[in-house]
Amino acid sequence: MNVKKFQINHFTVCLFIITTFLSCSKSNEEDQITDTNSIVVNVDPTNFLTAGLSEPISIVSRTLSNGSTADCYKIVSKNTPTDHAQGPWCPSNISDDKSKGGIWLEGGNVYDVDGAFIQNLATFYKNTTWQMYNTTTGAITKTLTQEDCQAAANPNVGVAYKNYCVECLPSYVSTLTKTIYIPVKPIKLTSPISFGAGPGSTGPSIRGIAFNGVIFDAPAPVNAILGAYTLAPFDDAGGHINMAAGYHYHAATGMTTKKLQADGHAAMIGYALDGFGMYERLSASGAEYTDLDASRGHSDATRGYHYHVDKAGANNFINSLAGAYAN
Repeated sequence: MNVKKFQINHFTVCLFIITTFLSCSKSNEEDQITDTNSIVVNVDPTNFLTAGLSEPISIVSRTLSNGSTADCYKIVSKNTPTDHAQGPWCPSNISDDKSKGGIWLEGGNVYDVDGAFIQNLATFYKNTTWQMYNTTTGAITKTLTQEDCQAAANPNVGVAYKNYCVECLPSYVSTLTKTIYIPVKPIKLTSPISFGAGPGSTGPSIRGIAFNGVIFDAPAPVNAILGAYTLAPFDDAGGHINMAAGYHYHAATGMTTKKLQADGHAAMIGYALDGFGMYERLSASGAEYTDLDASRGHSDATRGYHYHVDKAGANNFINSLAGAYAN
């Protein structure tokens, strides 16, 4: 009887050990599955090109949008890219090829703003009011001075600049700087933060910052631009200039500094305002990510939560902020 009892107890102990082992293994597997959602990758200030900054990056304490206080990187940008040329934007004559102009974003597509594009605006927009060139000489009507830029590159364009190609030059904003604050350690929120869209809105308008210090800005106000029968092209890097913001981007076209990823993931191109990384739309093999959330983000074990920018023709980078931003 004692031997039998021992055998039963021995069997029970073995069963308990096996069950516990399987339970722990399952628990570890579950932890590994959910780990990507809890991985947080801090902002790396050494990713920024120092030539594009007005002063060294420093750490300051700021209040975040969720009410907490956190260390943030203070980044003072010159708004001047040092990794690619600025412009051109507007061609000078309808005979000019695409090397003389920039690009235009319409309907999800990217168009070269060459002379022929300007010549065919009336057909492109199905509106005969468009007439941005001299029919005799082919010369394109465009802004030529800083005063022209100030008057035409704003939401309230006067009739005097109707049918102008708007081109503001880097020399007009050479002393302008932009300061933004990004949390050192991103804090993901339970609900995303919508971007500001005009007076009365509470969210930020800036989407993030490229490694060269130039801002990833809100979508260009295309309706206002076209409503005044003006065209404000972007250069091939997706940027243009106004007197308030200086040089800034409205599209990611692959021309800015990028950090290639060893595993073939899309390259990193900057940081969003909440401190989460911003990556190119496509992987190194050209694949598009299909598991992005409403903000255009997802998580993995290497990068934690991060964003993938929209296609250039969308006049957009990301849709909302998944994390808290600095006020």
